[in-house]
Parts: sequence; structure tokens; C-alpha cells
Amino acid sequence: MNTGAKDVLHRVRTLFIPYIFLLCACLIIKLLYSRSEIYFAVNRHYTDFLDTVEPYVTHLGDGWTMIVLAAILLLFSYRAALLTATSYAVTALTAQVLKYLFDFPRPRIYFEDQLDKIHFVKGLYILAVHSFPSGHTVTAFSMAMVVTYLVKNKNWGFAMLIFAMMVGYSRMYLSQHFFEDVMAGSAIGVFVTLVWLTYLDSRKFINSPGWCRGLLKSSKD
Repeated sequence: MNTGAKDVLHRVRTLFIPYIFLLCACLIIKLLYSRSEIYFAVNRHYTDFLDTVEPYVTHLGDGWTMIVLAAILLLFSYRAALLTATSYAVTALTAQVLKYLFDFPRPRIYFEDQLDKIHFVKGLYILAVHSFPSGHTVTAFSMAMVVTYLVKNKNWGFAMLIFAMMVGYSRMYLSQHFFEDVMAGSAIGVFVTLVWLTYLDSRKFINSPGWCRGLLKSSKD
């Protein structure tokens, strides 16, 4: 059982500490450059290889990835599965509320008078509305937090941060989101998950022997 936010932060420190530096760097970039400058700086650097790979990378931030992970964890630990599934639910709901609250246009609409200057990946459907924040990025960073929290080897924290960053970058590369959308999505994924893990994993029921078992363990008893 965790004893509060300090314990959760200790368990995710290998992800959280470098993330704070990353977030600060992103804020500096945002202060120095405009939305258009950042967008076109990313968009102009494309290759055939990335055009092929990035659509697959972006799917790693899809909600189904976290749902499948929760289903797998259900075999080994009800606690781990519940922490994973509910973290996704809470962060996804937060993202959706903000999407409809702000209702910002995506790059395809924002730059509709400059579409001839933009590189789009062929065959990819480009969304138009509800840009802020990036839901895929929210999910990726939330999943990175949960996995880092649950695994014994905390060295995975940095690897999970890289994974989440790759998903966030893919959203910009594919012209589905702006830099601000991804930055906000990462913050929601990290901080909302931090608060949720602090709350839920401090409940007595989830740390009882029954919740620390999974379907496979139960079937053997």
C-alpha cells in the first residue's frame, strides 16, 4: 500500500524526474517559437521510412493498447489490472472533456489556406477538430506512469518515457496535433495518473490478499 504522493513519486522517479526536465524544455520552446514555426519545423522533416512507421507508432497510444494491457494483467493481479484500467478511464475522460470544452481546430483546418505547404502521409485520414489536448499522448504517458509504478525494475521508467515521447511525436508528425496539444496531453497523462494512483492504491481493499491475486492464481487455489 502506498502512503501518499511521495511514495508514488518515489516509485515512478525514473520516469518523473526526466519528464519534468522535458516539460521545462518544451515550455521554453513554446515561449521562443510560435505555433506555426514549431509545426512546420516538425512537418518539413519527413522520410518514406517515417511515413511508414509513424502510423503504427501512433496506434500504441490508442486506448485499446491500455485496455489489452489491463486484460493481460487481470490474469496475474486484480490490483494491477484495476490500476491500469481506471487510470486510462480517468485520464481519457479528462482529455475528452477538455477536447469538447476548448474545441480547437487541428492543423488541417488551422492551416487550410496553406495545405499545399504541408506534408501529409498518404492514405492517412486527417482529423479536423477537437485538437487540444492529444488523447493518444494522454494515454501513452498514463500507461508509462502505470507501468513504471507497477514494475519492480524501475529502470523501465526511462524506457517508458521514450515510448510515450515517440507516441507524442507521431501525433505531430502525422499532422493530427500541434506541439501544445502533445505537451498538454503529456502533462495530463502524468499528473492526473499520479493523483489517481495516489488515491486508489491507498485504499485498503485494493491491497488485500484477494486483490493481489489474478485469474490464473485463483484457478490454482
